[in-house]
Amino acid sequence: MKRCSLPDGTSVPALGLGTWYLGEKKPLEQQEITALRVGIEGGAALIDTAEMYGDGQSELLVGKAIAPYDREGLFLISKVYPWNAGKRGIFDACEGSLRRLGTEYLDLYLLHWRGSIPLAETISCMQQLKAQGKIRRWGVSNLDLHEMQQLLRLPRGGGCQADEVLFHLGSRGIEYDLWPWLRERRIPVIAYCPLMQGGSLRRSVADSPVVRDIAGRHGITPMQVLLAFVLQQEQVIAIPRSGNPAHVRENLAAAEIVLTPAERS
Repeated sequence: MKRCSLPDGTSVPALGLGTWYLGEKKPLEQQEITALRVGIEGGAALIDTAEMYGDGQSELLVGKAIAPYDREGLFLISKVYPWNAGKRGIFDACEGSLRRLGTEYLDLYLLHWRGSIPLAETISCMQQLKAQGKIRRWGVSNLDLHEMQQLLRLPRGGGCQADEVLFHLGSRGIEYDLWPWLRERRIPVIAYCPLMQGGSLRRSVADSPVVRDIAGRHGITPMQVLLAFVLQQEQVIAIPRSGNPAHVRENLAAAEIVLTPAERS
């Protein structure tokens, strides 16, 4: 499987497992746990969650799914609410995430989106969490180019290891400014919703003649084309969410697909 390097040199899988909406329906719990384990065993051992997802239910589900595995073989990401991302809330928030996940540390802790707490205060708190061994590295989510430029001008702002943003074949706005700027600094994009969120946009893109033609040439599904497009971009980590084991296997297979430069454009 393709790998991606973080600024600190850590190598992670370019295909991970998103968990938005997972853990919210008790009858689906075992199926969702199985789906996550299929992904882990297939090499997608990077798992992205957040205290926001189901008010912690996603983290609890992930904790159950990862229980049988060697912790050092996993890369766990969680995210803190912006209103918890300061000295009054971040330490309790992090402890809550660790407790629900059943782990002693996070591999990457992200500010979920920009809020009213100064970025300098959030960075200072992240550095304290690192010193305490609660997190190994930190990053951000949903920050645009201007906000990232602000962040990196701050003391220790250069410690940011990733920016998690929306990116898929139907939403390529980051290609014009944010992504090139991040690439120059070797900061990867973590692409959420790489298969879109369903609805008319996904149907229109997946059913487009171009996507269907590429799928036919490779003998794959249109959804695999969408995921392969994201996975083959430089310094991009894709975290599709699925609670269906069959869909996870399809996503794992997409990681092995090689599109031509023309197909990627």
